Amino acid sequence: MRSAKPIYTIGHRNPDTDSICSAIGYAHLKQAMGENVVPARAGKVNAETKYALEHFRVEQPLLLADLYPRVKDVMLDSQIVVRQHDTLRRLGEVMREHDLRSVPVTDSKGVMVGIVTVSDLAKRYFQELGMQNLADMRVRYRDVIAATDSKVLVSGEEGDFIKGNVRIAAGSISMIQNIISENDVVLVGDRHDETLIDIVNQGISCLIVTGNGRVSADVIEAAEAKGMFVLSTPYDTYTVARLINQCVPIRRIMHENPVCFKPLDMLSDIKGTMDETNYRNYPVVENGKLVGIVSRDNLMVPEREQVILVDHNERGQAVEGIEEAKIVEIVDHHRLGGIQTSEPIFTHAEPVGCTATIVANMHWQKDIDIPASIAGLLLSAIISDTVLFKSPTCTEYDKKTAYRLAEIAGVDINEYGMEMLKAGSGIGDMTPAEIAKNDLKEFQIGDYRIIVSQISVMDTKEVMDLEPQLIEAMQKICDHDGFDMSLVMVTDILEEATYLLFTGSPKTLIGEAFKKDASGTHVYLPGVMSRKKQIIPPLSEAVKCISK
Repeated sequence: MRSAKPIYTIGHRNPDTDSICSAIGYAHLKQAMGENVVPARAGKVNAETKYALEHFRVEQPLLLADLYPRVKDVMLDSQIVVRQHDTLRRLGEVMREHDLRSVPVTDSKGVMVGIVTVSDLAKRYFQELGMQNLADMRVRYRDVIAATDSKVLVSGEEGDFIKGNVRIAAGSISMIQNIISENDVVLVGDRHDETLIDIVNQGISCLIVTGNGRVSADVIEAAEAKGMFVLSTPYDTYTVARLINQCVPIRRIMHENPVCFKPLDMLSDIKGTMDETNYRNYPVVENGKLVGIVSRDNLMVPEREQVILVDHNERGQAVEGIEEAKIVEIVDHHRLGGIQTSEPIFTHAEPVGCTATIVANMHWQKDIDIPASIAGLLLSAIISDTVLFKSPTCTEYDKKTAYRLAEIAGVDINEYGMEMLKAGSGIGDMTPAEIAKNDLKEFQIGDYRIIVSQISVMDTKEVMDLEPQLIEAMQKICDHDGFDMSLVMVTDILEEATYLLFTGSPKTLIGEAFKKDASGTHVYLPGVMSRKKQIIPPLSEAVKCISK
């Protein structure tokens, strides 16, 4: 059985502080309301967010690289297994008790070594034309004792392997002597002492008296002198012979190196293998250990991941594979981006500077207390998105919320805010390619697919010195992923201005939107700090003009 899957609350790709902290904050709200909601992220945590998480001692959310259905989503628990040294009788009992057609086989440490099916058992049954040579099967005396429910009259080393064949002592003494060899296991019914002692003297390793036949003291004394087993079983000779054939260890008939999958294998990747091999069940292994079973019967209708989107509502910004998931809620502060859902969902969108503002007030509206650590993260998100209230997206509602959160978190807004912004303002060891993708968001503007990244710094020189390398990296992204244009906002926190780098086409879109000469690779935009309010709206208006 599979346990109930959680609902993930997750922000956009290339997450910023609001995306991460709002996911954590909203998960806290939903958990307080008794729902199984887990915060997640769709990318690497940036330096600014890392500073906030470490300052308030909160772990990074779970990384979900994509939402494509995987083996783990349809995997069944593998509580029913057999060991490679278990007998075929034990296998039959397990299959009958649990109504199974295949069972994984492990070693004593739980490492996957094979799989055995009911057809393997059937094949073994039809191949039994006579008694088996147990020397080839590595059957132990204790296996025979257990399988035949025998009483041990004369004991020996029960862990030793049987070295001979199984023989049935029927007919005359001379006939018996002709078929019995040294180290054999001999089955005999209720016979005279002379016959039993004669069999013992043939150098056999084990005498099994069937049907609770009589065994005299003289026979036991003779067997003890030879150092051999004497067993007494209630079953008749035919039944005992069958039971001994079931003492063969499972590893003798199992399929070694079976087709296995890993928990993170995508279902789309394993379907071809299943079609080629056509087994009913497949083991799922991780680090060599069996962790589950995937059945082809459960493969076709996997349970979809349920997600709550925060800080975005556009498919192009969502985690990979969002089309395979079920969106159950959206909490955001951006324009509506056209995500479609199969049924009505709860949506909470407000024209404020930060999603965290919405999340914090949802707590208070439901009379749910916000712990200091969560308040600190929500405050960090507001500071980040409004650039410490300098962004034109900032509202009085954001400020009021931020000051209330700061009181709960026990921090000074300006002091903490500057430290956090400073922590995320340098480029450190970021490569041009990483800068070009920092806080990247995708937009459909008219007929053009455009990506806009943003990096906020205290000193723009260290970024602008890399302009040629940045432009090259931006163009590679366009060429590789099929975007029409790539824009990077290099925002100066102190000067409250932005250098907008751009590559791709049409460059006239930049010129028309910002009334600047766009013949180069960047324009300087004083007073511009917000992608949402000061970059995307002018581009959306400009595309109408150039398309006329």
